[in-house]
Amino acid sequence: MKMMKLACVLSIGAALSACGASDTVTRDAQFETQSPQATYGTQTRDNARLSLDPTKSVRRITASANEARTILPEAILKQINVAQINVSVPSDLKVSEANRYYPGGDIVWREDPMGNRHAQVARIMHDALTNGTTVFQGPVPVILDVQLVRFHALSEKARYTVGGVHHIVFNMVLRDAKTGAFLSEPRRVETDLEAFGGQQAIVAESRGLTQKARISGHIAEVIRQQMSRPEGYKNASLGFYQLVNRL
Repeated sequence: MKMMKLACVLSIGAALSACGASDTVTRDAQFETQSPQATYGTQTRDNARLSLDPTKSVRRITASANEARTILPEAILKQINVAQINVSVPSDLKVSEANRYYPGGDIVWREDPMGNRHAQVARIMHDALTNGTTVFQGPVPVILDVQLVRFHALSEKARYTVGGVHHIVFNMVLRDAKTGAFLSEPRRVETDLEAFGGQQAIVAESRGLTQKARISGHIAEVIRQQMSRPEGYKNASLGFYQLVNRL
């Protein structure tokens, strides 16, 4: 039965797909592949190593113009399972350890011991994305590639005074687990989560709601919505601190 479903879905993909050369890679629109990266990923069952290559053509599996657009058509989304997740954190993302209300840089993370922040946030993202994609239980395996653009949690100073906003930005794309072919165009996801401060943060931590726990749960829900809702994930409006994060 599973083989019949797989054959059916692959036939749908072949009928709907069209090949075309990918656009020039830029930091704002596509995935970086030139600079060294911290990576965290799982392997497919046959341990195939499938790298993200922007020179490959994209199988553009799209719905009709009258249908709401998800990352893949709804009928195909119901048939996939996310068999592999690759998270990359380019080494040129700047880490800030400054204990200010709003540190500069691309990565601000303090809850793990001092160390390789790129690897730490890669692990957080990978685990959260894994939890968020368990809802996809179909017979057709796909790969989710994610590249981090920004990961801003709170400094110690902000955490125990005014609080703020957790600001996370990443690019994502889906690929065929068998061939490595792109199944979707790369998309950028920008998400914000209210960050507790002062007494609220202390009470939350006493209940196990650390920054890591809250961010992980949030990212899991973000990826679920991004992949399954017709309109994708919609970021919340969080006021002043959210605006500061865009400076």
